[in-house]
Amino acid sequence: MAAVDASSPSSSSSAAPRRVNTPPSPSLNNGTGSDFDRDLELELELERPEPDVGDDVEWGSGGGSSGQGRGRGIRLAPLGRKQEYGNRHDDEEDEEDEEGKRFLPGRGAGDAQAEDAVQDYELYTPDEEAAVVKRLDRRLVLFMGLLYMLSFLDRSNIGNAKIAGMSRDLSLSSEQYEWLLTAFYITYILFEWATLLYRLVPPHIYIPLCVFSWGFIASLQSLSTSFGSLLALRALLGISEAAFGPGVPFYLSFFFRRDELAFRTGLFISAAPLSTSFASTLAWLITKLGEGGPWAPWRLLFLIEGFPSLFVAVWAWSFVPDGPGEARWLNAREREVAVLRLRKEREQEAEMREKDEEGVWKGDKKRGVDFKEVLQTLMDPKCYLTAFMFFSCNVAFSSVPVFLPTIIKEMGYTSLTSQALSAPPYLLSFLTVLATAALSDRYRTRSVPLIMHALIACFSFTLICLLGVLHSSQHQPPAAADILDAATTDDPHPTITWTHFLRYLALYPATAGFFTAVTLIIAWTLNNQETASRKGAGMAVLNVVGQCGPLLGTRLFPEEEGPYYIRGMGTCAGFMLCVAILAALLRWVLARENKKRKEKAMREVGMEGGEDDELGVPLVSNHDEGVRRGEEEFVFML
Repeated sequence: MAAVDASSPSSSSSAAPRRVNTPPSPSLNNGTGSDFDRDLELELELERPEPDVGDDVEWGSGGGSSGQGRGRGIRLAPLGRKQEYGNRHDDEEDEEDEEGKRFLPGRGAGDAQAEDAVQDYELYTPDEEAAVVKRLDRRLVLFMGLLYMLSFLDRSNIGNAKIAGMSRDLSLSSEQYEWLLTAFYITYILFEWATLLYRLVPPHIYIPLCVFSWGFIASLQSLSTSFGSLLALRALLGISEAAFGPGVPFYLSFFFRRDELAFRTGLFISAAPLSTSFASTLAWLITKLGEGGPWAPWRLLFLIEGFPSLFVAVWAWSFVPDGPGEARWLNAREREVAVLRLRKEREQEAEMREKDEEGVWKGDKKRGVDFKEVLQTLMDPKCYLTAFMFFSCNVAFSSVPVFLPTIIKEMGYTSLTSQALSAPPYLLSFLTVLATAALSDRYRTRSVPLIMHALIACFSFTLICLLGVLHSSQHQPPAAADILDAATTDDPHPTITWTHFLRYLALYPATAGFFTAVTLIIAWTLNNQETASRKGAGMAVLNVVGQCGPLLGTRLFPEEEGPYYIRGMGTCAGFMLCVAILAALLRWVLARENKKRKEKAMREVGMEGGEDDELGVPLVSNHDEGVRRGEEEFVFML
């Protein structure tokens, strides 16, 4: 503040001076003369608005009637200082505001999002971020999708092998075939905890080992000579795939933000229907070429579909990064941007961690698991709502892909036609998963599309079930010709032909519904866990509980209940309805929790009296401060 002489005479200016009261300086009350007080006073002097030249100035620290410590003088013109009262921004600040407005239209005071965007822009441009995200999608996400496609292909091709002669050659009963499916999921469930290994073992080592192991075991299935040998191999296959698949969405959370995960998880999960459609087409081709050859078509099928994973595992060793800062296929600047763009979420994760006794943040470790956070996740009821949703969805997700060729065949179509007709429903599922996941990210919601697709799948399974009930009650035999022959020949049972066509048509929305629901459940689980350890534990719980669904699903379609499989279709319909109900319940729980957190922030601000500046003048209202603090809290995605 410029010097003010209280004893000086009145200004020589002819105009009567204005009287200006300057806010008191807190340091003047103290009188201790400490370095801290002097520094604070200097800061306040620099920030205090200045009166015009010639104004009558009153200053001081007293507030009592005596007026002790108060004084009055005339504002003198300082040299080289701007003489403008009430201007709270200098030229440089004005230029910064104009710069912010240029890149962020609508930026105003108190706009937290715009402020964050300006700070981000100082570190990297939106174009740089978009280029990095696109590169991550094209390299990392698509590669993970390729690995999952190979994984799901080796898991579900047993359904194609069954109708290609495996049951006949190994003399398998319907119950033994069900045990082959169940053995896979028993070990798959027992080793779900391996999701946490993504935090303990470098992914560039861990993932290739998983890929190599399941490729080797899947290829060995072609050498099976009995039910026992094939059962053991299926159990080992479950272990190797449990170590990989359930943890990939968790691994992708190392590279993407919360509101970006659904689409990337969708790209990853959509590899399942794509691989199934690819498997059906490939199975048709292998079965066609293998007829009359030295090897049975089903043995050739296991070998051709399992062996490529061995080569991909070698590629994965040098391709898979441990984190965004270690991706070799990004240049140095792209790696820097990939790390910086996740800065805000990583800071929130660090703030969620424990404080020490002095309140200093411990920060995030590069690797390792916080077992206290794991325990907290295990005690969180919200975690089990998503897990039971996953369980319900997996009843259909695990059973339909391995039974669909058989279901279509027993509708009256030939084996080759059944292989071909198994592909189109999965192609539709692939496109539906991607479209829904993109919309879910755009509108930042998981529950609405999840409920919608669960109800669509429920309706479709119900329709298939009711058509089966209708015609099984009439004791009419299934059609013997495939759908192409039925369209060009006189069929003795035209009603059944059309019924089979409707049942086949209903498989399209049914498969699209449960594949999409699985994608959204996984993304929702990751979105609503605050830290990496919580995400890992949440995914482990999701899979341990959820993968029990296949134990039921793999026993829903015994041969003696064909060709209509009324019980299996009705059970799938009921569990998809459960998915919709649980999703609605979880949405209500999360909305209630968000409201409580917001109200808590408002109450805290009310008790503290809002946020004031150093002179005691309120910077923002209590309401605005409460809203700001509420936004800084972790908000559950609905």
